[in-house]
Amino acid sequence: MRTALTAITEELKRLKAGGVRAVSISEESLQGLRALTAKRRAPATPASESTKAEPVVSFRPKAAVSFAPKPAPGAAAAAIALPPSPQFTLPAGDKATRWAALREIVLGDATCKAQVRAGKQVVFGVGNIDAKIMFVGEAPGAEEEVQGEPFVGPAGQLLTKMISGMGLTRGDVYIGNIMNWRPAMPTDAGRDQVGNRAPTEAEMNYCLPYLRAQLEIVNPQVIVALGKTALEGLLGFGKFDTLGEARGNWHEFSGKPLMVTYHPSYILREPTNRKKRLIWEDLLKVMDRVALPISEK
Repeated sequence: MRTALTAITEELKRLKAGGVRAVSISEESLQGLRALTAKRRAPATPASESTKAEPVVSFRPKAAVSFAPKPAPGAAAAAIALPPSPQFTLPAGDKATRWAALREIVLGDATCKAQVRAGKQVVFGVGNIDAKIMFVGEAPGAEEEVQGEPFVGPAGQLLTKMISGMGLTRGDVYIGNIMNWRPAMPTDAGRDQVGNRAPTEAEMNYCLPYLRAQLEIVNPQVIVALGKTALEGLLGFGKFDTLGEARGNWHEFSGKPLMVTYHPSYILREPTNRKKRLIWEDLLKVMDRVALPISEK
């Protein structure tokens, strides 16, 4: 029992360090925790001594925790059941005309809209449609689904700094996600979703045609995949056990050179100089590939 409670404590500490301020827990799990703590507090020792013990797990007030009932068997799979990937035709014309048409198709996609909670938005790529570099993440987060733009939250702000370090601005590059909606998690009615989950392979496969279309229109010299989930979405699941196996080397997606590097949130969780250096080494290779000037510094 002590081992289980210690593991829960460590996981809550890890989530807190990553910026998570509330967690979703099923009623069944909550009852299990209550049963464990009840056993721990059983009067095997005098009451005066048991009351001195500090609680092993400390929960935030209920108002900050979203409790969701455990879904019935098969409910989770049904929730992400999706139709076949979309088929569409872009009009003839220049880049701006085709990009605008694609944006309207994506924002009007019935499946994408059905996955978005009330008051939130489908998210489409932004930036320079003549960019040499295209950054690709996995999916929108909380800030992104509100603003309808990729990478505008804390990780996006760090990405902007990374781009600046390359001697560019966000307006010089193109930024998109494989997913056009924020992957949903169980949430009580009337409450905003707390935390993010990685999109499933089926979800990413549904949205991939839209990313490929953006890639065709922008026609960048290089793609930069941000994070392991984006790596799996672009190059396939199961090919790499860790992102470290893929980063630092050139790959290919839709006929374009692809560099894989860590997601900016990786640095936000553990902002060590070593990890910053790993990302910078990847970006230096990208800069060299597109002939950007690299200073001695």
